[in-house]
Amino acid sequence: MSTETGNNEVEIRKEEKQGVKASKMKKGRKSIAYLQEKKDNGEKIVQMCPADRDKYFVMAAEMADCDICRLTTPGENTEMQIANASWRIRDVRSAAQLIHLNFYMQTPTYCSKEEALKNGSLYMANGADSLLPMGVSNETLKYMADNHLVVFGHVGALSGWQTSRHGGYKRLGKTAEDAMDVFRMAYEYQENGMMGMTIELTPIEVTNAIAKKLSVPVVAICAGGDADGSEMVDFDTFNMMPSAAAHAKAYGDFFKWAATAYAGWANDVRTGVYPEDKHGFHMDAQELDKFLNQLEQKYTVR
Repeated sequence: MSTETGNNEVEIRKEEKQGVKASKMKKGRKSIAYLQEKKDNGEKIVQMCPADRDKYFVMAAEMADCDICRLTTPGENTEMQIANASWRIRDVRSAAQLIHLNFYMQTPTYCSKEEALKNGSLYMANGADSLLPMGVSNETLKYMADNHLVVFGHVGALSGWQTSRHGGYKRLGKTAEDAMDVFRMAYEYQENGMMGMTIELTPIEVTNAIAKKLSVPVVAICAGGDADGSEMVDFDTFNMMPSAAAHAKAYGDFFKWAATAYAGWANDVRTGVYPEDKHGFHMDAQELDKFLNQLEQKYTVR
């Protein structure tokens, strides 16, 4: 045995003794295995999406025991979103260490299977638990899965600029033929390594049937039904849209709550109720006299 090899083994044994683990996974983190177990046990999966809300919305969702955060990256354009992706994952993970982070990949980051592997690996190394490449090809998906990336993808209606080819954001699966197209895509995704997926804007019956037929978790978005779980975007959860979407149910009124808090504080400032003496602290009397004397001697207010 070489000296170098011997030293390495000593270091490994030392780390084992000290309880050092190679995995970055925090105990209790909601991994893909956890989500699969929930489906297998018939337990509903709760998925939120903060959109461009900050990490504290995700922290609150984790405190409420939500299972998945579908995480996007704010930015003025796609280039900025791609540049900020790793920072965004780390920032949210620093606030919420247990919730499953399903990271939305921008299309240029999986324009080839090699790019998908490179970028997906980077995102997972920075704290994502799974990846969402919207409309990924089976070839790229298989390459990602074969190289140990966890893909929790998407079927049904696409979102964003990708809807233009299909005539906009609209309901799918309204005919038997269209419903079979959605199912075929979902089944092929599963067979090529996708370990879970969201299904968006499909009829209740189609949502139910596909979720039941597939072995991986299927979470419904705007699709109703009895899938393995449901997602809602924070804009809808907190009544932050000008008008509510048909699928949405508001569970709070963020602007009313926030504006009430600001108004109360502003009124206290204007009426002299805040700040009170207890909201600050005082200087030692001798030091205060010294300071005031020096102030008077050295500076004259014009």
